[in-house]
Amino acid sequence: MAGGAGDPASRLAMDVERSSLCNCVVNFLLQENYLLTAFELLHELLEDGRHNQAIRLRDYFADSTLFPPDQISRLNSLRVAEPQSLLEEKVAVEEKLAITEYELRLAREDLSRLKEELQKQKQSCPDELNGSSSGVSVANGPTYQHNKREISYVSLGPLKDTERKDINCAVKEYLLFAGYRLTAMTFLEEVTDQNLDVWPQSSACVSDALRRYYYQYLSSTSEAAEEKISLLRENEVLMKENQRLHDELESMHRNKELTDNQIVVLNKNLEGAHKDLKDRDILVLDLKQSMDLQRQQLNDYRAEITALKMHIEGARASRGWATGEGENKKPPYTEKSKEEKKSSYNELEEFKGVDSSTRNPESVKSLSEDVQMEEKVVEINELAVISKSVESLSTNSDGNDGYQTFEDVRSKANDVVSDSTIVSCNGAVEYQENVHNLISESQSDDKGLDQNSVTLKKAMETIQILSDALPKIVPYVLINHREELLPLIMCAIERHPDGTIRDSLTHTLFNLIKRPDEHQRRIIMDACVTLAKNVGDMRTETELLPQCWEQINHKYEERRLLVAQSCGELAEFVRPEIRDSLILSIIQQLIEDSATVVREAAAHNLALLLPLFPNLDKYFKVEELMFLLVCDPSGMVVDTTIKELVPAVINWGGKLDHVLRVILSHILGSAQRCPPLSGVEGSVDSHLRVLGEQERWNIDVLLRMLTELLPFVQRKAIETCPFNIAEPLAVSEQQNSFFSTSLLQLYAGNHTIWPMFDWMHVDCLPDLIQLSCLLSYKEDNLRTRIIKYLLDVPKLFGEQYLSHIVLPVFLIAVGDSDAADLTYFPSTMKSRIKGLQPKTPVAERLSLMCILPLLLSGILGAPTSHEKLPDYLRKLLVQNNSKEDSWFVHYNAEVIDAVRFLCIFEEHHGVIFNILWEMVASTNVNMKTNAAVLLKVLVPYIDVKVASTHVLPALVTLGSDPNLNVKYASIEAFGAVAQHFKNDVIVDKIRIQMDAFLEDGSHEATLTVVRALLVAVPHTTDRLREYLLSKIFQLTCVQSHGNDITRRHEKANVFCEAIRALDATDLSATSIRDYLVPTIQNLLKDPDALDPAHKEALEIILKERSGGAFESISKVMGAHLGLASSVSSFFGESGLLGKKEVGDLHEPAAPPQQPSPPALQDDTRFRRIMKGGFSEMLRGKVNKGHEEPPRQSG
Repeated sequence: MAGGAGDPASRLAMDVERSSLCNCVVNFLLQENYLLTAFELLHELLEDGRHNQAIRLRDYFADSTLFPPDQISRLNSLRVAEPQSLLEEKVAVEEKLAITEYELRLAREDLSRLKEELQKQKQSCPDELNGSSSGVSVANGPTYQHNKREISYVSLGPLKDTERKDINCAVKEYLLFAGYRLTAMTFLEEVTDQNLDVWPQSSACVSDALRRYYYQYLSSTSEAAEEKISLLRENEVLMKENQRLHDELESMHRNKELTDNQIVVLNKNLEGAHKDLKDRDILVLDLKQSMDLQRQQLNDYRAEITALKMHIEGARASRGWATGEGENKKPPYTEKSKEEKKSSYNELEEFKGVDSSTRNPESVKSLSEDVQMEEKVVEINELAVISKSVESLSTNSDGNDGYQTFEDVRSKANDVVSDSTIVSCNGAVEYQENVHNLISESQSDDKGLDQNSVTLKKAMETIQILSDALPKIVPYVLINHREELLPLIMCAIERHPDGTIRDSLTHTLFNLIKRPDEHQRRIIMDACVTLAKNVGDMRTETELLPQCWEQINHKYEERRLLVAQSCGELAEFVRPEIRDSLILSIIQQLIEDSATVVREAAAHNLALLLPLFPNLDKYFKVEELMFLLVCDPSGMVVDTTIKELVPAVINWGGKLDHVLRVILSHILGSAQRCPPLSGVEGSVDSHLRVLGEQERWNIDVLLRMLTELLPFVQRKAIETCPFNIAEPLAVSEQQNSFFSTSLLQLYAGNHTIWPMFDWMHVDCLPDLIQLSCLLSYKEDNLRTRIIKYLLDVPKLFGEQYLSHIVLPVFLIAVGDSDAADLTYFPSTMKSRIKGLQPKTPVAERLSLMCILPLLLSGILGAPTSHEKLPDYLRKLLVQNNSKEDSWFVHYNAEVIDAVRFLCIFEEHHGVIFNILWEMVASTNVNMKTNAAVLLKVLVPYIDVKVASTHVLPALVTLGSDPNLNVKYASIEAFGAVAQHFKNDVIVDKIRIQMDAFLEDGSHEATLTVVRALLVAVPHTTDRLREYLLSKIFQLTCVQSHGNDITRRHEKANVFCEAIRALDATDLSATSIRDYLVPTIQNLLKDPDALDPAHKEALEIILKERSGGAFESISKVMGAHLGLASSVSSFFGESGLLGKKEVGDLHEPAAPPQQPSPPALQDDTRFRRIMKGGFSEMLRGKVNKGHEEPPRQSG
């Protein structure tokens, strides 16, 4: 009894313990927001029947405020994240982060400022602060103890990473031990930032951890736990404070080093400044001494001048001139005076070159005063011109330059004075000549000093005149000669100081010619490039690029074309950040232009722009523009994009694998978006798609793009090859020899990752196979595009790759897995390749219809596999045909259509006709019938020579076969030949063979011959049309009033269709009179065999071909003979002859032929075609014809 009573108690204790642990786990999951794990735990608890433990979770997830009913629909409606949108969101978040950091920095600065103010307040009143702090500590003591006792789990703060890791591992362990494996898996998936499979060794890492945590918590007191928590918190605060102090110390050390370096630099600069100042003081002192010496010499010269003046005046008074004695005499001190003059001049020049900032202001002021006083002393009449030039130069100069010019002129005057001492008492004339010569030299030297300023001033005046005149001159210059103004415009733009004038001239440059052709655009663009080189990047951005932006929406496409051209060629001369922002935006707008040439130019210039981008931030935007241009409706734009832009994007971005994935995704998406060919679920047509024009074009250009990228794939596969090749191959040998059999064996035997090599047969070929299974039988152009891609594969990857890798993939996909050899595939990949094999009858038929043409033309039809194609064709057409249980019997039409597609490529005609002759010569009836069918479908793809030498002899042989099925199949093939060839020899052979078939006399042969020639009526010659018409006339003359109404009905329908087809052609009048009208009359004699629609159409044809002609002829003859209108109406519809039997109309002699005008004849034939197709309109037309008078010819 005790033991029995103990078991329920132990079970109850275990249930309580389990419920406690489960509640702990639930609380942890909800607190940490692991909602997926909590949701999975709820389901497992409900499945185990533990509804009591699931109450909280059920209430939580049933809360409509947390989980509104429309949440799932709203989540489903969320758009799929795209790389470009993610990138834009990333940029926006980074901007917000930068703003937040800036605000945080401001807040920290405010906080530090407040701390400093608080510190100052503490220092100002320490006593009060100490008292208050002690009071606060005493008062807060019990409160702190009280709060410690009321501490809770939630007040512990956020979990640390280590704590979260330990608790997560403990929860995972509990879930596994408790049997909640799905919840544990969901928990592992939801915790993405930690690896819960590895629990680091620590004190928390114990077995059955969650239960031990639970027991430890129950066994410990709350006071001890709270004390430990408070110690941990204090330790954490101290650690943070220590780290902060350490960081501040390092920051102070760094600031100290920077300050020391700045002090050293400033000391060096200060020493250099002191040295420069000392040197300048020494230079000023030397100049002062030199100036004093010059002043002393000037006084001496003035004294001598005064003496000479007095002497000259005395000589004039006594009139004792002695002019000839002293001409060749020079005073002994002349050379000395010249040397002194030269040294003085050099010293003054050196003084003049000293910077005005280094001069002593006081010395300069005193020097100017001395010069002014010296000017007052000089009163020589001969030096009046010198003083005048000094005044003019001093007034035209300002500042230091004026002072230097004044000093230069004064030095010239000193030179004149020194040279004037050579004049003797008897040489006054020589003195005056020397004075005038020296004055002229002084003036020329002054002009040399001002030459630069004068030249600059004149140049600016010239630029101003040129800038004002160019806008007025350009409109009146002939367009073909405006390019001669480009140097003037460029010079004015480059050198004019006014930005407004430069903008106007730049606008004139871009609009030099209203609609420039290619040559003129080249000239204008060369000028812009040269101008950009000269003015620099800033002016190029602010002056040239705005002109591009202004003309981006110009009404003339030539101007927009110039804008596109400038984007690619001017990008080199702007800053890198402008290239991928402003210029890229201009290119983007031009890509959306309505003109084809503008979009083509935008693609070309975008390719030129990409290498100049500073980074890859705009890669996804450029890739989007590239695909937009690739799918452009213009072939010119597509060609330029594929040849120029696509290689540029690959070389610039280096994301070949991403581009390839996007291409395949776009190709399949374009086809899958189209509606199915049939709505019948489970049929072959339900898998095929009806492509629109846009989808067809997109798939075609994307396949072209994929073909152009194949060399890049081959190159990258070689570069990333993980195997070491013993002998390196030359570049010319890599294409054919790199992917050798030995390399493929290494690839199959190792499990090394080779992504770019795997892409071809793992991603590309399966996607192309899937695409081909979506294309209907009319999409031969797209299949041909896929074939071109497959034919390029062996050219780049070699024959071994085609034979051992590509061929097995297509053999398995077509259903011929027995012939596929997967030896060279890694073991991990074989199952994926085998998954391409069709598994249902519909899939088998679909693979033969869509994939077999690719296998024959693109894989076995490659130049390197020329010996495999005949063997496989013989296997399909000969060997499988001879077996009764062969799958070829069930899919005969699909195989024949695949061979028809193979015949599109002329190089395979020889192989096909060799096998066809084997089939023709065979004794198997099915094989002969298939040969006739193949000959029929191959006729559109051969020329006259092949038709005469191969097709017609084979058809003649098959036509003589005793089996009716073979014979009838050959008749249809003869009709196909007649439809496509108008050669007289071929037509004669067809007529002879058709006579042989008609001589048979059988009903089926007759119908088959007429149907075969009926197809050829719109395309064949007049001879064959007349032949068919005559045969139908002969066949209708034979009375067939038998009891078999079905045969009569079939024959009448076939004859009526032929008559209506022939009536829509240009038949001669003789054929109409002798064959067409009688044939219709014969058919109308058996109304029971005719359909009402055919009967009505024949009556209308008969009326137009007979009645209308006779009416027009009767009116013409009546007017010619002068008969009255009443007599001419005798032959009309309401006349006597118009009421006669229609069969008698062909009996009278033929009247003179008067052909009707061509326009009326064409109109009549067109009306007959329209009437033959709409019986309701015919019936209304006939009733209307009885009321209206007949239309007269002419």
